[in-house]
Amino acid sequence: MYSLLSYGKMMRDRGRMAAYGEALRQTVKPGSIVVDIGTGTGIFALLACQLGAKQVYAIEPDRAIAVAKEIAQANGYDDRVCFIQENSTQVELPHRADVIVSDLRGVLPFFGAHLPSIIDARERLLAPEGVLIPLRDRVWATIVEAPQLYEQYTSPWDDNPYGLQLQGAKPFVTNTWRKGKITPEQCLLAPQPCLTLDYTCIEDANGTVEFAGTISRSGIAHGICLWFDATLTEKIGFSNAPGQPELIYGQAFFPWKTPITVEPRDRVSIKLQANWVHQDYIWRWHSQIFHQGQSTQLKANFEQSTFWSQPLSSMQLHKQANAFVPSLNPDGKILQTILQLMNEQKSLGEIARHLTAQFPETFPTWQLALRRVGELSQQYSL
Repeated sequence: MYSLLSYGKMMRDRGRMAAYGEALRQTVKPGSIVVDIGTGTGIFALLACQLGAKQVYAIEPDRAIAVAKEIAQANGYDDRVCFIQENSTQVELPHRADVIVSDLRGVLPFFGAHLPSIIDARERLLAPEGVLIPLRDRVWATIVEAPQLYEQYTSPWDDNPYGLQLQGAKPFVTNTWRKGKITPEQCLLAPQPCLTLDYTCIEDANGTVEFAGTISRSGIAHGICLWFDATLTEKIGFSNAPGQPELIYGQAFFPWKTPITVEPRDRVSIKLQANWVHQDYIWRWHSQIFHQGQSTQLKANFEQSTFWSQPLSSMQLHKQANAFVPSLNPDGKILQTILQLMNEQKSLGEIARHLTAQFPETFPTWQLALRRVGELSQQYSL
């Protein structure tokens, strides 16, 4: 979930907002029906109203939608904007949209439920001649020399003033990726377009980015950098490539297990896979570096994955084994009780009083119990 501060930062990104604003001007006509997926605080929905949209469905699961409603009312558009606090995949609409606008990406298009949501919305919510904004994203990649970014992963474990050996954490942290800022001068390989995501026809939320090339200068390679070029309409887009005006997205940095010294004519072969699993992405990246392009002289061969970034204890693994027979812990029993009483259509006050009677050590006051029940009501109730 985003904070209101984060929504504000997105609106203050002038490059992003100018591109989306122009794309809406090109596509929204008087009388249009518009769906804004991930409306946040409602900026795209309100712009659609300014352009003459007859009806806007603004969809957002986050509580920021309450602020969006207030803003719409303050601008006199609350009669044309229908706010829906839900994931778009769970929404049924009375009319299909002439325009669907969204920006559900993170640093990369493979982020959260972006692709599943767009695929679903195109199939269920878009009119036959309707327009998607964005139309497509193209992913680019290169190899970079980024010592400052890399040190953020490794220096806490390599350098400490206590004389302790902390390197055991490094295999976990180097299997994570993060947002970074890369300059063109840090690129050791000519950037390459690797994958185009065409939202008008894409069917799969998974993706594979593959590229190979020859190192252009000597340096120390620390990992892989990815970014994307966005095409909102055929004439409007933007890029978060190194060297372009800075956008809120930044670039994605995938570190290697160790830095590798490279020279001109060394050849790299890279394959990254993004797999949509249980409402999130698991990334894998396989990197090979060949000395002077010779297939028999391998400088490095790294297999990495965000799956390996999470330490798992033997007890955690035991609890996931096929033969394990679970029993509810105290928190599980509380959750079971609350959900059962919700299913019996008890009021939140009644459920809270039941909890204070059954679990007095956890809920010594009715107010504490009501707070917990209210949280679960937000999550599970219709």
